[in-house]
Amino acid sequence: MILNKFSNSQRKFIMPVTTVIMILIITVLAKFEIINNYFQTIIVTICINIIMSASLNIVNGYMGEFSCGHGGFMATGAYVSSVVTLVLFKNGNAITGHALLPEGWALLGFPIAVIIGGLASMLVSLIVAIPSFKTRDDYLAIITVAANFIVTTAINNIPAVGASRGLMGMKSVMNGMAGVIDIPWILVWGLIFAITAVVAIHFLMNSTLGKGISAVKYDEISAEIMSVDTNRMKLIAFTFSSFLAGIAGGLFAHLLGFINPSSFGIMKSTESLVMVYLGGMGSLSGSVISAVVFTFLLELLRPAQILKWVIIPLILILIMEFHPEGIMGSRELTQVFPALKKLFPANKNLEKPEALSKEGGAA
Repeated sequence: MILNKFSNSQRKFIMPVTTVIMILIITVLAKFEIINNYFQTIIVTICINIIMSASLNIVNGYMGEFSCGHGGFMATGAYVSSVVTLVLFKNGNAITGHALLPEGWALLGFPIAVIIGGLASMLVSLIVAIPSFKTRDDYLAIITVAANFIVTTAINNIPAVGASRGLMGMKSVMNGMAGVIDIPWILVWGLIFAITAVVAIHFLMNSTLGKGISAVKYDEISAEIMSVDTNRMKLIAFTFSSFLAGIAGGLFAHLLGFINPSSFGIMKSTESLVMVYLGGMGSLSGSVISAVVFTFLLELLRPAQILKWVIIPLILILIMEFHPEGIMGSRELTQVFPALKKLFPANKNLEKPEALSKEGGAA
């Protein structure tokens, strides 16, 4: 096989190079409208759902807690990032009336604004997490649902951001970026943020810190006995998960160009839960697959209109009842298809015991 010809040091470049090439190909196809606006919107929606599903999986899957208010953190990121981009780059905005910077600077300012939205979501999650992690069992679910309602109700009563009428104008920020370099920027940033989020979660959960987060799921008391600071692990997992939800919210706001508080109600949180349980608890691959499947499912259900909000919770009930492990269970694609491991550099830590055993046998 061709992959066997690559050395271990060369294999670490296979996935990054392939990813960059994929982004370039999709961007070129979109630029020349081979991928039309409808499919571009679907691709960006898939990216947003990947971030939402994978981020919630950190808490509900890897850590074993039960959070139900991801929509509230998404709303925080959406509104904060939108306010930042409108104030900085849009003349005639409803907040300051004029832009503080030229519209073309959005090319550099947009990703910073989205990250600021993520940091705002992290701050809100910190306020929720500190009191909630002093409790046990299912209290986190109740607190996060309450937090979701608090955030959306608060936005409903802030006239500066449109209150219940909503906030608009973010499309012009994307148009300003296209005025500098004419490519579909929301598609490009959607792909970049989704891939970065998946990679970040992968490295987090395979680190020593990630093992501490997983220890909370299996036996919190035993983890504490083994000197794992479980409250710290919970705090890190929950705030990082909320940060990514805020990133997803920022992308969502600039994709649609219009947001209102009702877009981030309990149904948005339910969508995230459906994707997590559909893909599999504690499976990053499952989160990605379920986000793709769920996005296409929503498109198929679009003609059903209001009925889809009956069908989505029903899907969650059916998954929990008949197939609680989801599509992937707790496995990754490399476990289901071992050949995929050749795309990644070999783990030297796993090679040493085998080599030592051979030496011991020879002796």
